[in-house]
Amino acid sequence: MTPDEFRHYGHKLIDWIADYRESLASRPVMARVEPGEVIAALPAAPPATPEPFDNVLADLEEILLPGLTLWQHPRFFGYFPANASLSSVLGDLLSTGLGVLGLNWQASPALTELESVVCDWLRGMVGLSDGWSGVIQDTASTANLIAILCARERATQFSLAGGGLQAEPCALTVYTSAQSHSSVEKAALLAGFGRANVCIVPHDDAFAMRPDALEELVRADIAAGRMPCAVVATTGTTASTALDPVGSIAQVAGRYKLWFHIDAAMAGSAMILPECRWMWEGIEGADSMVLNPHKWLGAAFDCSVYYVRDPEHLVRVMSTSPSYLRTAADGQVRNYRDWGIALGRRFRALKLWCLIRSEGVAGLQVRLRRDIENARWLAEQITARENWRVVAPVPLQTVCVRHEPKGLSGESLDKHTRAWADRVNRSGEAYLTPAILGGQWMVRVSVGAEKTERADVEALWAVMRQEAEG
Repeated sequence: MTPDEFRHYGHKLIDWIADYRESLASRPVMARVEPGEVIAALPAAPPATPEPFDNVLADLEEILLPGLTLWQHPRFFGYFPANASLSSVLGDLLSTGLGVLGLNWQASPALTELESVVCDWLRGMVGLSDGWSGVIQDTASTANLIAILCARERATQFSLAGGGLQAEPCALTVYTSAQSHSSVEKAALLAGFGRANVCIVPHDDAFAMRPDALEELVRADIAAGRMPCAVVATTGTTASTALDPVGSIAQVAGRYKLWFHIDAAMAGSAMILPECRWMWEGIEGADSMVLNPHKWLGAAFDCSVYYVRDPEHLVRVMSTSPSYLRTAADGQVRNYRDWGIALGRRFRALKLWCLIRSEGVAGLQVRLRRDIENARWLAEQITARENWRVVAPVPLQTVCVRHEPKGLSGESLDKHTRAWADRVNRSGEAYLTPAILGGQWMVRVSVGAEKTERADVEALWAVMRQEAEG
């Protein structure tokens, strides 16, 4: 493709995306295809000769778009907000269009230095002290793995330089809650701890980790000859946005020299609101934390920011220095290849830079406050209606709800819950995701799509009543 062809089709594609975004509200939220339908509509073999790009655009419209569930739709209430604000989309286009890689500082100095700047911007926006240093990762799953690896190496005095965990005299343990994201357990398994050494800490009635139970487990492991290594707390759990008591957990971690990592993937964005920062009070006692601007804040996926208190330790664990990447500037600059797993990195900072500059901190705050207020409004409507119940606290923008008709309980109630949620989704009017909380199915309403207004939440409540009450 020549630059002139790129210019022609680029303009056409930008217009298509703009039209798509403007038309979202008129489209069904959930994809209406059956398994294998998209595959069947596409050729089994690649073209032997070049095709006009118009053919690609036609297939995009006729085959791929009907197979998409529309995460940017104003009535998308599933999973979590995954806002790709158009200003950030332009940053993503810039990153791809420039086509530069960050193998080291010299490979693209501006890539590294802009990343440092936007990580510092975000640190200040969420109220963290300047004792934290940040780096952009792809997802919180990767950041959680990096945290567990750093914890392992601190506890074993850098066993990776010798015999690894196999040479350790006793088993290392990791502590987390049953409400934590599945990536926490996965990280511990990938880091070599083994499932038997991942300890699930009991939670309270609000689904938050109990610090007293954590300390009991730590003491029991020490008595049994195991080595407590790390604890992972969550600010805004996946199922219900429960808030683990960060300050109290930090005290336990400090007493027993545990690495303390905080997963604030979705809810971390809320900390741009000063009134929400009580939710992670005590965070300065943690060793590392992660938040995802590519969720509620509005950066296009993927853009996950990992913060550490001791960047020198992170570099010692993650560094790699092949001869072909060494430069005279190495002692004066950050080489972000030594701050994570991947050697190369995209210019992800552009997505965050364009978003923050275009929206401003005040503009982002207005949107997040709107979403929190809309979630509270919905919770009030649910609480006031017979046979409906909010089954978890609503500190942020997620409402956990169950319709409980008289005479239904146990498996029958679970079946009813999943059925009415499925009917809502298949209607095309809205999209919800059920989950298990406290041993029983409920439905999560995650308010936070960029274009979601009160009228959309009202429409959702109407279709929920219609499909659940019959």
